[in-house]
Amino acid sequence: MTVAAETYGRAVAAAGEGGRVTAVEAGGPADRAGIVAGDIVVRVNGQPVRDVIDWQWLTSEDVVDVHVLPARDARAATTLRIERSWDEAIGISFADTVFDGVRECDNACAFCFVSQLPPGLRPALYVRDDDYRLSFLSGNFVTLTNMSDDDIERVVEQRLSPLYVSLHAVDPDVRRRLVCPTAEDRTLEFADALLEAGIDLHVQIVLVPGENDGEVLDGTLEWLGARPGVLSVGVVPVGFTSHQSRITRSFEEPAAAARVLDQLAPWRTRMAAARGERWVYAADELYLAAGRELPSWDDYDDFPQYENGIGLARAFTDELGALIDAARQRDVIDPAVVCTLVTGELFAPVLRGVAPSLAHLGADAGVLVVRNALFGGNVSVAGLLCGRDIVSAVRHADLPEPFFVPEIVLNADGLMLDDVAGLDLSRLSGKDVRVVPCDAVGLVDALRHLREHA
Repeated sequence: MTVAAETYGRAVAAAGEGGRVTAVEAGGPADRAGIVAGDIVVRVNGQPVRDVIDWQWLTSEDVVDVHVLPARDARAATTLRIERSWDEAIGISFADTVFDGVRECDNACAFCFVSQLPPGLRPALYVRDDDYRLSFLSGNFVTLTNMSDDDIERVVEQRLSPLYVSLHAVDPDVRRRLVCPTAEDRTLEFADALLEAGIDLHVQIVLVPGENDGEVLDGTLEWLGARPGVLSVGVVPVGFTSHQSRITRSFEEPAAAARVLDQLAPWRTRMAAARGERWVYAADELYLAAGRELPSWDDYDDFPQYENGIGLARAFTDELGALIDAARQRDVIDPAVVCTLVTGELFAPVLRGVAPSLAHLGADAGVLVVRNALFGGNVSVAGLLCGRDIVSAVRHADLPEPFFVPEIVLNADGLMLDDVAGLDLSRLSGKDVRVVPCDAVGLVDALRHLREHA
């Protein structure tokens, strides 16, 4: 590709006109049609392509005409015919899932986490995405407040189900205070329209003390529970950083967390009887803050709010327990290697609880708890730890190497929130630091690799 063509292609993609092709399967239908990496796909059968959903929708036939802006010649546009057999994938990948720009949130939510970020981070972190397409494709929670009637029609026509919706409350006064919409708030109207059309919803409620808890929460659950298409509800405590002054407390106190769990308990019993599943699920941090045992595996049903962080602790401990039980059926391995597991304050009690049992896997593991100094406030999850905080904690820790850091701290480019690369952790800390998968299988594999290379 020439520099001019590459620049042209990037400019077109940045303007939101079509999707830039990053890879084409050799010998596949797209390759046979002449599409190459760098091309910009603009239309299919004369219809504009706004995202990968449109692409999949419009290319469902065996023969389609694709209008492209070729990478090879920035001056020429052409239409290529793609032909394939019924069981053949087109064989094409795009740089992004949405081609016309990510839709951002128009609200001024009192608890918006993005608005609480410290200054100086990379620009992408300040984008407040609120795109229903990313909700369908990636499970992102959206508010529906920036959608139009045309958007609703598209969701219904293309059957973009399920969607993941942040509802928070149904009481109009509470919604105004919490969501602070800058335009007419049609969320409940749109939710009903989607549900009536057969679009399923998974709902999130971010719980703010004194605002949408207590009787307001019961009212919200009543409204949601009356709608069969609401498949699950996740209740998570509000998170806040030290870079704002509007929120000063959440549900960190044991008594406060326990009150929420006690309020949800009869709802879970009621819905289990009515629907055969608990339906409403409390965030892991509420159980940990209250000092209560996590629900059993079965109590999470099919883990519908797993991507919302609900059930992660139970899944990790049970999966690790199964692996350890398998090891116990064989000869017990004397601890042959040592290591330290790095985590945030929230997950530390879970890791400390399972660390002794890792002896059955041939490891003597310690736990290093890293406080989130970058964000402060009540932010304590491992996934929001930054490189500087990890480096500082590791450098000053009198614990055995290597240090295992969960890969959830990295983005797709291998960078942490403060742009520290995972590959640089050892160099910056002066110790052996290794990024490992954050699930139980990944941890066991890392321990096995450590033992085999000891």
